[in-house]
Amino acid sequence: VQLVQFGGGFVQAGESLRLSCEASGFSFDDYVIGWFRQVAGMEREGIAYIRSDGRTTYADFLKGRFTISSDKAKNTTYLQMIKLKPEDTAIYYCGAAPARLVIDDHSWWAFGSWGRGTQVTVSL
Repeated sequence: VQLVQFGGGFVQAGESLRLSCEASGFSFDDYVIGWFRQVAGMEREGIAYIRSDGRTTYADFLKGRFTISSDKAKNTTYLQMIKLKPEDTAIYYCGAAPARLVIDDHSWWAFGSWGRGTQVTVSL
């Protein structure tokens, strides 16, 4: 399983950003791709994940600001973020979980393969 991330950087509050995660080394149908983020000194938290059939799960705290999507032809999953806030500043990771382990909307624990992470910094 290999996950290569693109995107990230510095933005001002209220702006938008899109992250990309290109997957290789496995069948898209056998894995669920998700996005997580981590602030220094804190645990990694789940943002969203998308199954091969397009069904999505989102963390409750997002309140509709982030959207996960995927392009199977490109083996790429995206995280579109709008109305960014300074508290969204974190390192963002894409992760993969075997589809057989993602059994409900609380399967954040199943993710064990990670991209390198990309820094997102939101300034006032």
